[in-house]
Amino acid sequence: MLLAASLLLKVLAVPLLARVAWLDFTTQKISNRDVLLLLCLGIGSMQFMSIQAGSWWDMGLSVIVGFALFVVLFPIWVLRKVGAGDVKLIAVVPFLAGGTDLVLFTLLLLVFALITAAVVKNPFMLPAGAFRLYAEHLDRKGVVPFGVPISIAAICAIVFHIVSRVTGYGGIENFL
Repeated sequence: MLLAASLLLKVLAVPLLARVAWLDFTTQKISNRDVLLLLCLGIGSMQFMSIQAGSWWDMGLSVIVGFALFVVLFPIWVLRKVGAGDVKLIAVVPFLAGGTDLVLFTLLLLVFALITAAVVKNPFMLPAGAFRLYAEHLDRKGVVPFGVPISIAAICAIVFHIVSRVTGYGGIENFL
């Protein structure tokens, strides 16, 4: 029952992450309300998993990693190299991904961030003319919607977590 509740909260986070990605892509803004709601869903899911496992290790690891990400990225925000919403979002993601899937999230984030940077720098790789013009506009403004790769990587990590728990694989450590 606790596993089902935890997985339900993770499932609820997926459309919210998709909304965050879309709004960041279109408006370059990530609302505090969305980040706070994601934090609540992540903490709730982690608590159910911790009670079921009888260990608070994943919760503690998520708190440490989330805090470390915030502390490391805060000066980058002060220098205006990344948005405040991006910093808050990436600090919340460890609660959504969970301690066991942080490696997977990190690898996915690296891949999606590189793809995003390539698309913004080379918009002619894209098929649609309107999308190409929008990407050129993003490049001219010097704004890259970093919330998009963060959200996509988080969604993929959550989906992997859900599938691994439902099928019984247990996590990424079985694949490495």
